Amino acid sequence: MTLPDWATWRRGREYTLGVEEEVMLLNPHDWSLAQQIDRVLPMLSEELSERVTPETHRSVLELSTTVHERAGGLGRELLGLRRMLEDELVPMGLACASAATHPSTVWHETVVSTGERYKLVYGSMRELARREPTFALHVHVGVEDPEDGLRLANRIRGHLPLLLALSVNSPFWQGRDTGLGSARTPLFQAFPRVGIPRAFESYADWAETVGLLMRCDAFPDPTFLWWDVRPQPPLGTVEVRILDAQTTVAETTALAALVQCIARLEIVEGYLPDRLVAAQEVLDENRFLAARDGMNAELIDPVTERRVPAREQLRSLLDACLPHAEALGCERELAPIPRMGEHTGALRQLDLARRGDRLKGLVRTLAEQFCSEGYPDRDGTSSASAGSLAPSGTDSPG
Repeated sequence: MTLPDWATWRRGREYTLGVEEEVMLLNPHDWSLAQQIDRVLPMLSEELSERVTPETHRSVLELSTTVHERAGGLGRELLGLRRMLEDELVPMGLACASAATHPSTVWHETVVSTGERYKLVYGSMRELARREPTFALHVHVGVEDPEDGLRLANRIRGHLPLLLALSVNSPFWQGRDTGLGSARTPLFQAFPRVGIPRAFESYADWAETVGLLMRCDAFPDPTFLWWDVRPQPPLGTVEVRILDAQTTVAETTALAALVQCIARLEIVEGYLPDRLVAAQEVLDENRFLAARDGMNAELIDPVTERRVPAREQLRSLLDACLPHAEALGCERELAPIPRMGEHTGALRQLDLARRGDRLKGLVRTLAEQFCSEGYPDRDGTSSASAGSLAPSGTDSPG
């Protein structure tokens, strides 16, 4: 089968990393979302503007890193980008923060971005495009061969519910405690072509499936597939998209390191049982349980036909990932994961919102933590003892 140009795989270095994180623009006088992306973009420095793009809503921007072989280098670049962004927003009277939803915004405050892509989104989605913005973290892992890329995309589907449970960071919606760890997940579900995709038989099967939809004008290019995981042929990566945006760089870097380890674990060992990878209904149910309960979830294991606590699954996964973390040089960056498993970003937000300043105080704290180096403690302060981004060893660009 001759592949179309859009499906041609860019061959790069295996297991390289890059991330894209969606960041909220804020009005610091009241900590509401600032619908200001059209004003912000032309005022950014040339260095920063190369790493910033708009998103569907005018209160959102996306920060993108370059390609890294090691998670440590990725974390240091991302910290530098966040600091640069924060500094350049101050003269504009704006601030920024990272979480997967703004806790109190409502739909009628939302404005869709200008630009042809977002006109297409609005034309397709109509008023659904004006729902409250959500903020995600996307992790790219380099894979040399398209068939290996497709195999990894198939197999990593089985890990997506646990990754979501670990990353939950959006318990609030429209000023209310939703009872969910990730309110972002069902909110984003309003868009088409979301969720865990089916397993594909081959790369050609994936390309033909996507090509059929494109030939029938369902969407103009594969970036309009908003699945939880997708191959990215122009980059030569598999992109994991299920994660809630993280408040600190240490958390973002830890999740990127975990995804990198999982990629190597699955390509080298084929860790997950085939029965789980093939069980679409189980994966969909586990995804819901993870969004609802975070790391308190008990996920379905179709092999043993029982519910397994997410924390138990995480311990087993980390044990399996250890030799791969050593090979990839990311043990240090992976260090916050057990603490994240015990107390997720969603639980930390709930703790912070119980204080006297309530939701405004929560957003202020999120903004204060945007450029912190360490992993945040439950009281909102930053600890440098785990997840510190101080240089360790060398890092080569991918």
